[in-house]
Amino acid sequence: METNKDIENLKLICNTCNKCGLCKTRTNVVFGVGNTNADVMFIGEGPGENEDLQGEPFVGRGGQLLDKMLDVIDLSRKKNIYIANMVKCRPPQNRDPDPEEVEKCIGYLKAQIKAVNPKIIVCLGRIAAINIISPDFKVTSQHGQFFEKEDGILYMGVFHPAALLRNPNNKPDAMEDFFKLRDKIKEIAPYTYND
Repeated sequence: METNKDIENLKLICNTCNKCGLCKTRTNVVFGVGNTNADVMFIGEGPGENEDLQGEPFVGRGGQLLDKMLDVIDLSRKKNIYIANMVKCRPPQNRDPDPEEVEKCIGYLKAQIKAVNPKIIVCLGRIAAINIISPDFKVTSQHGQFFEKEDGILYMGVFHPAALLRNPNNKPDAMEDFFKLRDKIKEIAPYTYND
């Protein structure tokens, strides 16, 4: 996997960020992980406790479920996707990031998106989707739908893996969304599976 210098430079800057109060309680900045030249990027809302301790997004129980779902459609953070969060530091008690925290941190995410230059962005959960796709996004009714924005990227919102752990009844719908994602990748970025 070739190195993306823009991402590496951005990570160095982000690791010393103190733009909002979350910097005071973090153990690690959770910048992002995966193929920095991927055609598919997953974005969550913010790190939880395990992510804060390990410095990597989606490594707790929700992340393990996400990895299993990705594996079913032959995607992996180790080879053909990139994963990041809207905010890079853990909000206390895993609360949702507040609007000011998102506003202070979203520039890093925008720079990540620009550097990775994905064809598809998948928003993991409601918080990411309302901030990235549309403020009135409803994950319960709009999950699995593709939205094209002026930047030419296709966006999809899906159930957050942690929400699926709390409500396993949504797992079949969530997996169906991942199959739709696989089909769309094969249509617009088939070489994703050749890496």
